[in-house]
Amino acid sequence: MRSNEQKMARMEDILNLPVQDPPCAEFSSAHINWVKVEGGRQGGDDIALIPFSRVDDFVKGESANSECPARFRIESRRKRSEGSVSKPRVDGYLEYTLYWCSYGPEDYRDCESDIGDTTNHKPTSGKGSRPGRRHMMRGCLCHFTVKRLYTRPLLALIIYNQRSHVDKTGAPCHGILDRDAVGTRAMYAPRISEELRQKVMSMLYVGISLDDIIQHHTAEVERQGGPCSRDDFLTRNDVRNMERVIRQSMYQLHADDIQSVRMWVQRHQKNVFFFQETSAADFVLGIQTEWQLQQMIHFGHNSSVASHSSFGLNKLRCPLCTLLVFDSYQNAIPVAWIITTSSDGHHIRMWMGGLVERIRAKEPGWRPHAFLIDDPSFEISVIREAFRCRILLCLWYIRRAWIRNLLRYCCNFDVQREMFKHLGHILYSARNAPCTLDAVVEFMEIFIDQSTFMDHFKDLWLSKIEIWANAMRTLPVANLELHAAIESYHLRLKSKLLDEPHTGFWLRIDWLVHALTSEFHALYWFALYSEETGYFKNMREGLTNSWYRALHIPDVDVIIDDQELRFMKVVSQSNRSLAYTIWNPGSEFSLCDCTWSSLGNLCKHVIKVGIFCRNRQLARPSFAAQIYHQTLLSLLQNPPDDPIVLDHAILHATRLQQDIKSLEDLSNNGLLQPLPPLQTAGHGFDHLMSVQHIS
Repeated sequence: MRSNEQKMARMEDILNLPVQDPPCAEFSSAHINWVKVEGGRQGGDDIALIPFSRVDDFVKGESANSECPARFRIESRRKRSEGSVSKPRVDGYLEYTLYWCSYGPEDYRDCESDIGDTTNHKPTSGKGSRPGRRHMMRGCLCHFTVKRLYTRPLLALIIYNQRSHVDKTGAPCHGILDRDAVGTRAMYAPRISEELRQKVMSMLYVGISLDDIIQHHTAEVERQGGPCSRDDFLTRNDVRNMERVIRQSMYQLHADDIQSVRMWVQRHQKNVFFFQETSAADFVLGIQTEWQLQQMIHFGHNSSVASHSSFGLNKLRCPLCTLLVFDSYQNAIPVAWIITTSSDGHHIRMWMGGLVERIRAKEPGWRPHAFLIDDPSFEISVIREAFRCRILLCLWYIRRAWIRNLLRYCCNFDVQREMFKHLGHILYSARNAPCTLDAVVEFMEIFIDQSTFMDHFKDLWLSKIEIWANAMRTLPVANLELHAAIESYHLRLKSKLLDEPHTGFWLRIDWLVHALTSEFHALYWFALYSEETGYFKNMREGLTNSWYRALHIPDVDVIIDDQELRFMKVVSQSNRSLAYTIWNPGSEFSLCDCTWSSLGNLCKHVIKVGIFCRNRQLARPSFAAQIYHQTLLSLLQNPPDDPIVLDHAILHATRLQQDIKSLEDLSNNGLLQPLPPLQTAGHGFDHLMSVQHIS
């Protein structure tokens, strides 16, 4: 008898068994102490009690058997309603489910050459010929029964009728122990993995043909030296089946939109990290696929996570919020989508904790460096408590909204750039003045003749200015590089969801959910896969943003021909005889006269000039840099009492001092323009170092 089995006298004593709940996410029969039943219908079988809520975890664990990888299908199922039995047996059930290994019970190994003739090979389980699965039937007898106990509905009784993956002769019939299975699919899991399914589905969504997918897959298998898993046996039939799934997939599961979303949630539990109905017509839905979870863990750890909120506010039935992380090229990758039908801005408190819990359950040490918000009405305390990192304010949304409305309501470029500069001044002044009203009044008086824009500004922004100003006073500001990444994601989302062919679907939430989790998700999966492997470069949509393109502009193409630095020029990379003018250089509210900027977008020329000014200490530093310097000087002049905070501050101050010293050395060698004296900062560093020695 096995060491994890115990003898038991009668079946009637099963309720005295301990309930076993292994701590691992998925567990198998090896994690359970089994009891062998004597006598009765279940005589000789192994039994155990587990929580009914963990049955799926047990089935997944059993399927991952290293010697005999398998999938357990539901062979039969029966249910009873409560109260239907007056005197239930001790093993009476509310639900009865029979699970059987997918490699059995029928055995077609001897008739593979005559697979069309079924007259002499009747199935043993009464399930017909199982079309499409005969090729994998090898007579496996491994099966178990799960009973949800009638008297204790929270418990499941597992009755393992045959624990070994053997045929009727008692010999292994699949897996690495079966000599006849070596080198065939039967050596591995019966179906392809979820990772390969995601890969093929994404390729199909972006338009790669079946032949190209099979050719690419075959080349990969040959490159690794031959098959080593079930995935390596991908067939044209597998791909055709997935093509059929895509063709037959429907976004509208019910005529009622809310009910349709409920049905989607029930069918896609693994992609839902939060779902709560706040009323009969309102809900909060958080979507995150396994691939998105992996990207959030990989790119979000010790890096930035950003919110892209309120997308489609004027066109979709309810706005979409996206959480983004950034790859090594500063491309934004969507890692979670949140859809809420309620106008209550406090819904963030509901889903954020659940998302962080899910991430840290997978990676306990995960922690971002910063969280970027583009909506100052977000509850900062909730974000800080959940992510335990600093919060940055991102100005991409307000910057984009202002410039696009200036382009819409004002036709003169010279007036546009002056108004844009003054709008930036309103936010700049918020840092130094207790009230921004004076800057707003000054702006409205100077440009009083621009009545159309002023009417729009009063209606939409006047009431919000103080909220943004308060956020500017209390939060650091993100730099232009991240602005470009978020804006690039916004434009791609807009082009895929808000184009004309989809006009009739905008008021359906179930369509939005389907579009995000199918084609749009596949676009980002495929782009990252192509970038990492180098395959299908001609097929992928470029995810490069303005920041990445700005890095390819050499410094010699930046021209300074205005002593007061009111503007700078950047030579065009495609037409060397052309130079673009950037007004208000170095600021978040710079404006360029190139075509891309004239559409209201953040162009590569503005970002290049911003990087150039920051590196050369030219022009007025960006608002993000100003706030950083002010905060640092304040910290240096007023060191904190907490020794842990003090040590952390000293570390960062020392690094910054080294960076400044390096820039001074470059400047002294003629590689940079002379830097302005930093006497105050230097004095602050000396003061901090003296505090360090004292402490």
